[in-house]
Amino acid sequence: MKKILFVFFACSAFALSAQDFDKNLATARTSYSSGNLENARFAMESMLRDLDMAIGKEIIKMLPAQMGSLKANLKDDNLTGGTGAAGLFVQRTYGAEPRQANLEIINNSPLINSIGAMVNSPMLGGLMSNENQKVIKVQGYKSLLNKNVDVDSGKTNYELQIPLTNSLITLKLDDTNESEITTFANTIPLAKIAQISQ
Repeated sequence: MKKILFVFFACSAFALSAQDFDKNLATARTSYSSGNLENARFAMESMLRDLDMAIGKEIIKMLPAQMGSLKANLKDDNLTGGTGAAGLFVQRTYGAEPRQANLEIINNSPLINSIGAMVNSPMLGGLMSNENQKVIKVQGYKSLLNKNVDVDSGKTNYELQIPLTNSLITLKLDDTNESEITTFANTIPLAKIAQISQ
C-alpha cells in the first residue's frame, strides 16, 4: 500500500495524466483484491513506466543545450521508460560526425554496482586500472574515465561514467582530451539529476 501511495504522489508531482493514473490505480486495487495478481502487476508497471517518462522529461529540461561548441541535437533526444531492471533511459547527442558527444542517463543500470565498486574501492580500482583508465571527481562524484585511441584515425576518444545513487550517467566524446570531457561533464546538473531520479 505504501508503494501505491508513493507512486501516486510522485506521479502527481510530475503532473501525469490523472485519468490514466487513476485508471491504473483502480485496476491495480481491483485486480489485487480479486486475486488477479498478473493484472495488478501490469497496472503497477504501467504507473511506474509513466513515472519514468515524467522523470525523464524533467531531466531532459535540465540538460545543457550546448557543450563547448557542440550544440544539442534536440530533435534526436531519446527518452524511454521501463520497469524493473530496465528503467528510465535518456539520451542526447551534441554536434555531428566526425566530432560528436553522446550523453546517456540510465536508471537502474546493471553496470552501476560494478562501476561504483571500482571508483569507491582503492584495492579493486587499483587492480582494474591501467594507463587508459582512471578515477576522477566530477562535481564531487567519483567517476570512471576511459581513454580509447582509435587505431585507424589516431584520434583519442573518451568515455566518462558517473554513478549516482541509482543512475549511471555516461558521456562519450570523440577526438578530445581529458580536460575537455571534464569541462563538458561539469555542464551537466548532476546533483539535480541524482535528486530527481532517486
